[in-house]
Amino acid sequence: MTVPPLPPPPVPPLTARVRLSPPEGGPRLIDGAWWPRGNDLVTELPPLLSALPESWHPIVHVTVNALSWSPFPGHMLHEGRILQLHHTHSPHSPDTVCLMAPGWGRWDLLLVPPGAKKWPGDA
Repeated sequence: MTVPPLPPPPVPPLTARVRLSPPEGGPRLIDGAWWPRGNDLVTELPPLLSALPESWHPIVHVTVNALSWSPFPGHMLHEGRILQLHHTHSPHSPDTVCLMAPGWGRWDLLLVPPGAKKWPGDA
């Protein structure tokens, strides 16, 4: 009698590599940094959004520079909500991700390129 092979172990979910500025200190130009593992926005966004503090409220709009990402649709489903995905070609925000929760706020994260060897500023 042969024993069927065991199924492969489950793949652990990706965790976001994100550092957020402390909540105190008032408004700022950059609210943190995000270091995605690749350039597929639809794959990279769910771990990021799940890692954000509840005080940021549900993010419903995300704007990124199109040059930093592979092509992506105009929207995606995340935790039962439709998330609008926007792109820009602006030279003024090539390395940022803008997260918006209308009526609650806007947060801008510095985008660390996926190929970077370490977090900027780390020794």
